[in-house]
Amino acid sequence: MEIDFLYWGSVFGIVIISYFLSLIVRRILSRIIRKKSDNLKEDPTKFVFLKNSVSFIIFIIALIIIFLITPALNDIGKGLFAGAGIMAATIGFASQKAFSNILSGIFILIFKPFSVQDTIEIKTDNLKGVVEEITLRHTVIRDYENRRIVIPNSLISETTLLNSSMTDEKIKKHVEFGISYDSDIDLAKKIIKEEILKHPNFIDNRSDEEREQDFPLVSMRLVSLGDFSVNIRAYVWARSNDEAFVLQCDVFESVKKRFDKEGVEIPFPYRTLVFKNKPDKID
Repeated sequence: MEIDFLYWGSVFGIVIISYFLSLIVRRILSRIIRKKSDNLKEDPTKFVFLKNSVSFIIFIIALIIIFLITPALNDIGKGLFAGAGIMAATIGFASQKAFSNILSGIFILIFKPFSVQDTIEIKTDNLKGVVEEITLRHTVIRDYENRRIVIPNSLISETTLLNSSMTDEKIKKHVEFGISYDSDIDLAKKIIKEEILKHPNFIDNRSDEEREQDFPLVSMRLVSLGDFSVNIRAYVWARSNDEAFVLQCDVFESVKKRFDKEGVEIPFPYRTLVFKNKPDKID
C-alpha cells in the first residue's frame, strides 16, 4: 500500500507541476507578447507560437515521465517494442495529417511567409483578415466581421497568400471612376485630385528625387474607353491596408457628390437601338 501511495502521489504531483508550469510559462510569454506588440519593430510571432506549443510539450514530457515510473506500462512498452514496425506504420498513417500540420507550423515560423498581426488574403477562397495566432496545428485569422477563421497549417502552407504587411505596410490603392463621353475630363480629374488630397489618410510617397522633379502628388491616367464610359484611375498611397480602404470609400462618396454638383455625369449602361423599315412586299 505504501508503494501504491508513493506511486499515485508521484503521478498526481507530476500532473499538478505540469499544469502550473504550463500556466506560468504561458503567462510569462503572454506578457512578452504584449510588450513586443507595443514595440512595432519587434515580431511577436515566435513567442505566440511558443506560447501555444508549450502546454503540449510540457504534458508530453509529463506523460513520458509517468510512463517511465509505471512498471505496468514499462511491461506494455516492452511488448509493444516487439511489434514496433507495425505500430510505427499504424501510428504514422493515422498521424500523418497531424505531423504535416506540425511541420508546416515550424516552417511558417522559420521562413515567415506571414507573421502575427499581418493582414493576409487567401486568394483561392477570397478570405482576408489579420493573423491572430499560429499554433502547432493551425493558424487563426480574424476577418473583418470579427469572426475567426481556423486553417490547418498544412493547407495554408500550400495556398497562395497576399500579404499586405510584409516588409512595407504602405498600400498603393487604385481609385477608378467612369464618366460619360460628354463630360469634361479635365474637370473630372481636378475634382478627383482635390478630394483625394483633402483626405487625412492620404500620404505623399514620392522620393526626394521625384519631389525635386515636381512629380504630381496624385497620379491619374485615362485607362480605357468603355462601351458607355471614359474610365479614369487615380493612384493613391495610404499607410496601411485598412486606411487605404477607408480612403477609397470616402473618396468615392465625396467625388460622387462633387460630380453631381458640378455636372460631371457617371453614366448608366445603355445601348443604342436602330430600327429599320421593313422592305415593301412585292406582289
